[in-house]
Amino acid sequence: MKKRKLIVSVLLTVMLFFTFSGVHQSLAASTRTVTDNTGKNVKIPKKVKRIADLWHANNPILLMLGGENKLVATTKLTHDNALLTDLYPKVKKSAVPFNGESVNTEELINQKPDVVISADKGQIETIRKAGIPAVNSMFQDFKGLKKTVTLTGNVLGGKSKTNAKIYNEQLDDDIADVKNRVKYTKEPTVLHIVNKTDLTKVDGRNTIVDEWIKTAGGKNAMKSKGNMIEVSAEEIIKANPDVIIVGNTTDKAALKALKKDSRFKTLKAVKNKKVYGNPTGIFQWDRYSAEEDLQIWWAATKLHPSEMRDININSKVKAFYQGFFNKKFSNKQVKLILNGEVIK
Repeated sequence: MKKRKLIVSVLLTVMLFFTFSGVHQSLAASTRTVTDNTGKNVKIPKKVKRIADLWHANNPILLMLGGENKLVATTKLTHDNALLTDLYPKVKKSAVPFNGESVNTEELINQKPDVVISADKGQIETIRKAGIPAVNSMFQDFKGLKKTVTLTGNVLGGKSKTNAKIYNEQLDDDIADVKNRVKYTKEPTVLHIVNKTDLTKVDGRNTIVDEWIKTAGGKNAMKSKGNMIEVSAEEIIKANPDVIIVGNTTDKAALKALKKDSRFKTLKAVKNKKVYGNPTGIFQWDRYSAEEDLQIWWAATKLHPSEMRDININSKVKAFYQGFFNKKFSNKQVKLILNGEVIK
C-alpha cells in the first residue's frame, strides 16, 4: 500500500513539474525584453497591441514610427495638438490619463495598455507597481534621442524597428553635415529663452538645446546647467548674446517682447535684430523632438547664413515630413511652421 502511495506521489510531482514548466515556457514565449533609456530590462508582450505614451515629446516619435493604431492613451498636450491630430486623427480617440501634472491611474488601467512609455521616474514606479510594464524614454542629448527612437521602435516591433534605424541614420548624417559646414566659423553666443512670457527662464548647458546650439556652430551664452532654469536679468545683460532664440513664438513677437523690456532692449542681439522665434511643427523643434533633425539646419542658417547659403530650408522641411510622417505640406504650411505659428 505504501509503495502504491509513493508511486502516485511521484507521478503527481512529475505531472506538476511538467505543467509548471509548460506554463513557464508559455509565458516566456509570449514575452520579450526591451532595454529602456535607464538601462533597465523590461518584459513586455511579444506582440504589443496597446500602448500608453505619457510623454508629450515621445508621442510624435511613436506616431512617426507607425504607432497610431496602437496608441490607446496619451497626454492632454498631444490630444489638443491641432497639427498632430490632423495628421493622426485616431489620437483624438485616445484616452487622456495624463494632464501634464498628474496621472489618473484608474483611467490608465482601464485602457489595458500592454506597455507604458514615460519620462518621469516616479510615474514609472507607480505604473509598475500597478502591474503594467513601463519604459523610461527620457533623454538630454542627441545620443539619447537616438536611444529613444530605437526604444520606441523596439516597443512597437516589426517595421517600426527599421523606421527607427532609418531616422537615426539620417540624424547622424545631418549632424555630421551641419558640423562640417560650420567647423571653421567663429561661434556666436546664443541665448535660448523658453518663451516670451518669462524672459529670464532660459536653457543652460548639458541639455538638448545646448547640443543643437553647438552643432549649429554656436556657443551657449549661459554658463549655468539645466533645462528651463531661472537666471537673473544681470546674468543675461552680462552675457550680452550675439543671437537670441525664443521658443513658442514668432520672430516679430520675440523681438517686440525684448524691445519692450527696459532691461534687455539694449542687448547686442536686440539692437542688431538677431532675435528669432523658434519653429514649431508637430512638436517644438527646439526640445526633445524628432524634429531636432530640422532644428540643426534651421539654427545653422540663422547663425551662419553664408556657410548655409546653398541650403533651401523650405525643401528640407518638406522632405522631412514627407519622408518620416508621410505628410506633404504646402509652401504656406511650411511658412507657418518656420514662423513658429500654429497650423489650424
